[in-house]
Amino acid sequence: MEPLTAGLIATLAFTKAFEKTIEKFTEVALVKMDELRKKIWEKLRGNPNVEQALTAVEGGNKAELEKVAAYLQYAMFEDKQFAAEVQALAQEINAGKLQDNSHMTQYNSDNARGWQTKVEGGTAYIGENHFHGQ
Repeated sequence: MEPLTAGLIATLAFTKAFEKTIEKFTEVALVKMDELRKKIWEKLRGNPNVEQALTAVEGGNKAELEKVAAYLQYAMFEDKQFAAEVQALAQEINAGKLQDNSHMTQYNSDNARGWQTKVEGGTAYIGENHFHGQ
């Protein structure tokens, strides 16, 4: 399995701060999130700028998550054992993500068109371009 990026690892570690997404994970994954978050705090503690960013993210500030990811990326580069540990925890959290197995049914008639999509995070841009003439 391909290693996870520092950005994704930071997002997984602080998912609980962004309340809406925690119902998508098993109880075991939520416990692993706490473990991952604590491991990141222990590694990055000591730099006031990092601690400020970590505190802001724990308060739900998604904008500071990029800073935390950058500090985490550097820490993972410098300490390969730490990188392996957080990678393993993040993989376990991802494995504990609940799957959406719901079905989507759509009936179109009279030349109607429809689009269906399931989006997990991010933004879905759905539509069609029309070009008339040259």
